[in-house]
Amino acid sequence: MSRSLIQNARALRAHMTDAEQFIWQALRAEQLGVKFRRQVPMGRYVLDFACLSHFLVIEIDGGQHADCAHDVTRDAFLVAEGFKVLRFWNNEVLQQREAVLEVIRLALRERGLVE
Repeated sequence: MSRSLIQNARALRAHMTDAEQFIWQALRAEQLGVKFRRQVPMGRYVLDFACLSHFLVIEIDGGQHADCAHDVTRDAFLVAEGFKVLRFWNNEVLQQREAVLEVIRLALRERGLVE
């Protein structure tokens, strides 16, 4: 793992968007029954949130991600590594908070991770 990738992850942790901060408050301290990490370097990418033990990644995207080929490549890499990837838009997280959290809970249940 490159030093620049690690530095980028640290910078992203220090400057999370409002949507990322909301999701982190819901995920941290195993509030959903599993451990999540934020801004996790993996391969050549930095994942917004990841439950590494259960192969679940949550990405929170702004408008710069619309029709982004980079995201398609990144998701393909993560799926090939065995991860399930959930993507949400910033405005979706901020305007439909409970619905987003329910999608995350359902994904955890589908994977047999929580009850």
